[in-house]
Amino acid sequence: MTEQAVRHGTPTAGGRPGGGRSFVGRDRELRRLRTDLESAGLGTLAGRPAPHSRVLLVAGRPGSGRTTLAEAFVREVAGRYPDGVLRARLTDPGGMPVPTERTARDLLTALGAGGAPPGADPDDLTAVLRAELARRRVLLFCDDVAAAEQLGELVPENRDCLVVAVASGPLTGVPDIRPCAMGGLDRAAAVELLRSRAGTSPRLTVDPRRAESLAEACGDLPAALSMVGGWLAERPKLSVFDATAQLLGTPDGRPDTGGTPGTSGTRTPDFLARAFHLVAGSLPAPAARLLRFLAVAPAGFVDAQHASALTGCSPETAEETLHRLHALGLLHHAAPGCWTVPGCLDPLLRAELDARERPAEVMLARARMLERTVRRLHACRAVTEPPGSPARTKLAGMPRPLRFDSAREARDWLELRRPALLAAARLAVAEGAGELDTLLRRLVHALGRCFAAHRTPEESAPEVYRLQELALQVADRRALESDRTAALLTLADMDAAAGRLAGAADRYRRALDAARACRDGVAATVIPERLGDTHGRLGDWARAADWYGRALSLRESAGDPHEVARLHGLVADAQARNGDTGEALRTWRAAAALHRRLRDPAGRGRALGEVGRLQQQWGRSDEALRTCREALAEARRARDPLLQAELRMRLADVCDAAGDPAAAARHRAAGEELRDLTEW
Repeated sequence: MTEQAVRHGTPTAGGRPGGGRSFVGRDRELRRLRTDLESAGLGTLAGRPAPHSRVLLVAGRPGSGRTTLAEAFVREVAGRYPDGVLRARLTDPGGMPVPTERTARDLLTALGAGGAPPGADPDDLTAVLRAELARRRVLLFCDDVAAAEQLGELVPENRDCLVVAVASGPLTGVPDIRPCAMGGLDRAAAVELLRSRAGTSPRLTVDPRRAESLAEACGDLPAALSMVGGWLAERPKLSVFDATAQLLGTPDGRPDTGGTPGTSGTRTPDFLARAFHLVAGSLPAPAARLLRFLAVAPAGFVDAQHASALTGCSPETAEETLHRLHALGLLHHAAPGCWTVPGCLDPLLRAELDARERPAEVMLARARMLERTVRRLHACRAVTEPPGSPARTKLAGMPRPLRFDSAREARDWLELRRPALLAAARLAVAEGAGELDTLLRRLVHALGRCFAAHRTPEESAPEVYRLQELALQVADRRALESDRTAALLTLADMDAAAGRLAGAADRYRRALDAARACRDGVAATVIPERLGDTHGRLGDWARAADWYGRALSLRESAGDPHEVARLHGLVADAQARNGDTGEALRTWRAAAALHRRLRDPAGRGRALGEVGRLQQQWGRSDEALRTCREALAEARRARDPLLQAELRMRLADVCDAAGDPAAAARHRAAGEELRDLTEW
């Protein structure tokens, strides 16, 4: 298995996120991780080897390079795990922990494993995930772990696997975890990182003490050093002394309320925030505004089209600005033409956005971004349509940057952005407060059609389930009964297919109420039959017969005789299974009569066959014999060999019950011969 990547909101290129980030120093921490990997656990030393994988923790404050260190270690040891590397980010931008269900589902998708239907309970999903990991040798990399419980639910029960986790502090409660705490870089490595980012100017080399002072002013934090180094690269004539003075004179943006007292009684500066404000404050106004609005980008993922929509600039200007922000260390490269917001900068960007932009402007930016996303999704689906179709004609009229040249290009675009697209829908529901509901409905519809065009139903089922849940939230919020009907019906169908029958029945009933409220006659006619199917699978045949009877009444009102005849059969079967043999006989006779009027000999033969079976159960062998012969004659008229074989076998049973074994043997032999001919 090749290396796999599952990072919520941070799609990766080549399965190696952040592969292009500067990495220097950290030799001591890498040695510590290697030692922890090779050393025996406490359980092993005590003669009780742990039943789960080893967990190595890289702990450090945001901006310390903790993720970059963990990635470097993962690349170093990945070859020991032939079934690949799985990645998951366990905290969303904004600081919200990722639900376990989402993480487990995405990891199972990356493994290419089934076994967990859409909408499954989180405990069921983690059980399926652990079962999959128990038979593999994988390395699981969990970034931004918010709590020990998140990690504990994902640790494989397999000593041949390895978990590498990244968090801000210790994760007490995870068995046999090996922490590696890290702070800033050592001073030599910090200066080296500054040199690598500051360009070809020799100023850091010829003035090493000033360089060390600048590194100290950055707190020796890799994120701050990368930003300040990129800022220096844009100012080749600025001396290191002046750069340090400007950095030290830049406020870190925190209120001076005492903070963390140092030895002198003053609060400890926030080195990362100070470097950020220095670099962001030096940007031209349009670039600084675009940087602020990146806090709105779904899951921190951005490309030129997203950035263009957020601020209303051209895609060319947006792409040029994004390249510059990446050079300044304000963005990480994710894939060609795509970037991600570093997790350590997300709170700072959100604070800047709240302080400098009006809520109405932020909402407008979200709306423009969603509108652009919907148009791209339409293009993504349209490219799969046949040439000359209306969709392809509409696609040809779109602006060139929004179009796709091939279905393969569109699928790659969809798969890379799938986490961000789903995050956009979730954010629109959570933060839109109703203003973005119309756009959200369009986004959900367009996403569903794209998944249907580019993925199999099994591949897209989990995403479709999530999208329908979001659509239901919007429908409930806006009292849109038609949308509520559609969402509930889809979710109920998926619940029923997954075997969650009680939940499916509840959703079918709610969908029926909504269909009646919006006078959706089609749904109101379909749902009772599905409720009958669901109660039948639950073994509640009395309710099944009742719901089938309601569906039958609706079909009779609609004047659809073929459906009426079919539903007569469902009602009769449910009545028979419920023990109401007399009612079932009358209903099957009514079905047989209707099939006769419809000139449907096959349908009449089946109905008469069921009548004969019930007559035999009641001990009326002579009546059952006459009825089954009549049914066989109808099957011959229909030229249906399968039905003839079934009725021959039924006649054999009736003859046995009537005390005529010779006739029974003839009918049974004829039935088996017909079956053999049909199978051949």
